[in-house]
Amino acid sequence: MPRHDGRTPQELRPVQIERGFVRNSPGSVLYRTGGTTLIVTAHLSDKVPPFLEGKWLGWLTAEYAMIPGSTPTRKSRGTDGRSTEIQRLIGRSLRAVIDTRALGPWTIHVDAEVLEADGGTRTAAITGAFVAVVDALRSRFGEESRGMIRDSVAAVSAGIIDGEPVLDLDYREDSTAYVDLNVVRLGKGGLVEVQGTGERETFSRAELTSLLDLADLGIDNLNRIQRETLGQDWPFPA
Repeated sequence: MPRHDGRTPQELRPVQIERGFVRNSPGSVLYRTGGTTLIVTAHLSDKVPPFLEGKWLGWLTAEYAMIPGSTPTRKSRGTDGRSTEIQRLIGRSLRAVIDTRALGPWTIHVDAEVLEADGGTRTAAITGAFVAVVDALRSRFGEESRGMIRDSVAAVSAGIIDGEPVLDLDYREDSTAYVDLNVVRLGKGGLVEVQGTGERETFSRAELTSLLDLADLGIDNLNRIQRETLGQDWPFPA
């Protein structure tokens, strides 16, 4: 059956990625997926955390925030437990594709700001951040940056609503889902993280498999959109 917005169970919300949205940032995107909109930027600094000093290894760190007007009820400024959890997820996801030895003693700083929230902000931040990081590295290191990126990464949600697995939940769906899953996966297929919760009841191994299959389909499409967005700057051989 069609969903409330007319999508099929296997269909992503429309995705738009605009590169170079922030003039002062070497890597930035305006990322839209349905009613969710974010700005994601990437900067580099020639310093690393103390635990990496002298090891000739790089690092990537992330921050995530929602602006006060991003939700119907004003969102207070400042970091809360949810924001801390999400920014750690973004950092882990992007570090999975960065060759920190090839990067050397540099830190990549990713910042994700949610302008409008309608579900899937964490997965959108990860997917958009990959494009911003590619641009930031290319701006600083040129063609050499291709050797610093091992794979692409993207993320998507899936869930069970009224007994049916569906892909890419918006807020209305997420708030009523019986099961909610967030999946982060590399372009070549390796899973970075799977976050799954039975919101109202337990779920079976077969249902988990069906959700992972849906997430694979969605991430394949997001990977294609990332490639098309970056064009000739896609960091891997065709």
